Amino acid sequence: MSALNPYVVFQNDSIVVAEKPAGLLSVPGRGPEKADCLFSRLLKTYPELLIVHRLDQATSGLMIWARTKDAQRALGRQFEMRLVQKRYEALVAGELPGEEGTIRLKQRLDPENRPLQLIDPELGKEGITEWNAGEILPGGLRRVSLSPHTGRTHQLRLHMASLFCPIAGDSLYGDGKNYAYGRMCLHACYLEVNHPTSGERLVFQSRPPF
Repeated sequence: MSALNPYVVFQNDSIVVAEKPAGLLSVPGRGPEKADCLFSRLLKTYPELLIVHRLDQATSGLMIWARTKDAQRALGRQFEMRLVQKRYEALVAGELPGEEGTIRLKQRLDPENRPLQLIDPELGKEGITEWNAGEILPGGLRRVSLSPHTGRTHQLRLHMASLFCPIAGDSLYGDGKNYAYGRMCLHACYLEVNHPTSGERLVFQSRPPF
């Protein structure tokens, strides 16, 4: 971690990479009660910082931020063109249908139950996730590696729930039981991007706190 800011794991003239704790907003929400977020905390050290992407409040892990407009545009294009490789680790409850697989589902917002997402084969936008099963843990949980190829809202949470294996601690798509971890067990553990100016491939990794 950086001596300048406890959340920062990497910085240079173009980017900042930081770890978001679970329970903290990544960017401000509506209203003064949702002003505290990782972005606002990073701004105290990097007043020029610009938003590139987001993580759910309940999710922890790696995020990348831009320090210039050019870097923001370059990183944004990488996300749009699916050149950014991301991997998450989760603990799920239930019996997975095998050791690996790919989920393709069309989803949309449920306007009557925001921010809940619904599976809708006709009106939804497709989300794609590769999953690989890991170790079996006590209490009926299993570690799973998740690699999203798209970035739909709540995509990983919805996809795991579609397998009847919701993420532990997920109160929207599961039973909300935290299994003694006190949080939703989803962590952004791997981030691979091209440096926005040099083009160098950068890899960042983070151990899940569960």
